[in-house]
Amino acid sequence: MDLYDKVLELSRRRGFFWPSFEIYGGVGGFIDLGPLGSKMMWKLKNHWRDFFVRLEGLLEVITPVITPSRVFEASGHVEHFRDPMVTCLSCTKKFRADQLLEEVVGKGFEGKPLETIDSFIEERDVRCPECGGKLSKSEFFTTMFKTTIGPYSEEVGYGRPEAAQGMFLDFKRVYETAREKLPLGIAQIGRAMRNEISPRQGPIRLREFTIMEFEFFLDPENPRCERLSSIEKMEVTLLPSVVREKGGEEPVKIALRKAVEEGFIASEWLAYFMGKSVKFLEQLGINPEDQRFEEKLPSERAHYSLQTFDLQVKLDRWGWTEVAGFAYRGDYDLKRHALYSKADMEIFKAYEKPVEKVTRTLHPVEGEVVRLFGEQARLVLEKLRKVDPEEAHRQLSEQGFIKLGEFTIPASCVVQEEKKIKETGKRFIPHVVEPSFGAERLLYAVLEKAYSIKEGRVVLRIPSFLSPYDAAVFPLVSKNGIDDYAYKLSQQLLHQGFDVFYDEKGSIGRRYARADEAGIPAAITVDYQTMQDDTVTVRDRDSWSQIRVNVKRLDKYLIDLLNRNKRIE
Repeated sequence: MDLYDKVLELSRRRGFFWPSFEIYGGVGGFIDLGPLGSKMMWKLKNHWRDFFVRLEGLLEVITPVITPSRVFEASGHVEHFRDPMVTCLSCTKKFRADQLLEEVVGKGFEGKPLETIDSFIEERDVRCPECGGKLSKSEFFTTMFKTTIGPYSEEVGYGRPEAAQGMFLDFKRVYETAREKLPLGIAQIGRAMRNEISPRQGPIRLREFTIMEFEFFLDPENPRCERLSSIEKMEVTLLPSVVREKGGEEPVKIALRKAVEEGFIASEWLAYFMGKSVKFLEQLGINPEDQRFEEKLPSERAHYSLQTFDLQVKLDRWGWTEVAGFAYRGDYDLKRHALYSKADMEIFKAYEKPVEKVTRTLHPVEGEVVRLFGEQARLVLEKLRKVDPEEAHRQLSEQGFIKLGEFTIPASCVVQEEKKIKETGKRFIPHVVEPSFGAERLLYAVLEKAYSIKEGRVVLRIPSFLSPYDAAVFPLVSKNGIDDYAYKLSQQLLHQGFDVFYDEKGSIGRRYARADEAGIPAAITVDYQTMQDDTVTVRDRDSWSQIRVNVKRLDKYLIDLLNRNKRIE
């Protein structure tokens, strides 16, 4: 049993997560979060909110999961959100072709043409991993869940594969409420759905999952990130596309500022949020040595992306696994929605001082054009009406005529007009940097990194602020009023704001073991001495050390313990 199986076994047994629809045989790509998992997920999301939304000054929205098809037609998802699929000709099971090849051949096939995939399958005689049968030719499969909205079959909708489009559609509304200032970050935590072809990695690849992401809107003419200076010397591990294109797998360790200056990272804001995310994962108990950024090759990038990095975590079975993505989306999304919806997605930026500009217009002298070009005059007039007045002015100034294709048009054929105007600002569509985190993948990574064995027993060393419970309260025995005292103490702690687990069944040793496996940082035992002096034994999960604490200062002791490794930066 490898570490992945051990974490899955523990998660089922203690109530972190398990396969959905178990009594009906289960369906791949879905998991249920149990009592401990749902508590941990709630704390993970709140920590993300605290770290990014609150400290970075983002604004949070909630938008629908079901989205009209016209939104995804505009965004390009209907056309591009698809994966290559092959079918076993014997058992009829279907597989995602590029991932199947990666498992067999050992290198990436994401974004490769169907012809390349089919060629490798034939050359290497790749077979069905389930029954060994031959595989069909590959074909594309749209990985969005399709539905209808209401009783009208023509009103097609999709389950969103990301939360981004809702934030793009809300941009102008939020921009107005934010007093029309850039940069502006809009965040969202919610459910997303991807109709994966053959998810076979438990919580790593799901068909329905929780996404935590934000869209950071900025002025492309003022892309500087002042915040980068606070972490610019921080080194991150990058596997750039220039290295991958040459077949290299050795990453480079480089300071964030240098990575921007040398062109590895296209945006200062992208670099800043990448660095902050390494710190975020470190707080979750994932060491920077187990983190790296892999840049997507042009063939692997999503259709909207100018540059994409996957933040990967090294896992025991799955190796380097994506837990977050960082995309520089440019102005693609807002431009597309402006085009398809006819809504104005531009914003106005006022200049500090009005700028005086010269505008030019060009008017053909029709009689002169007819005299010089005869039967071709109509074609020449059409070209003159379409020519850029600035380009026409440049040619006339430099050479005394305008060259339009095969026609050389003298200055006598046109009249130029100049007008001086004062511009008070400019209108433009912002560019966007997007960090996006998969919550279930992070949850699993935290559990795997926290899994440890001490003296033959499992101890789940979850960071205390993520633990499902802050403390467990145990009566040493269920008699002589000790159980009543312990229960009342647990209720007191609950009303003081702590998440408390009360357990009075089994030996104290077994209860300690259960608390360790649940990742509970502190176990509080009420015993005979408690009845005499109001002190309890507090046992530390990681060291197993015990200390007597007076009940009157127990809350302060627990707060100190829980904040011990919570570093919000």
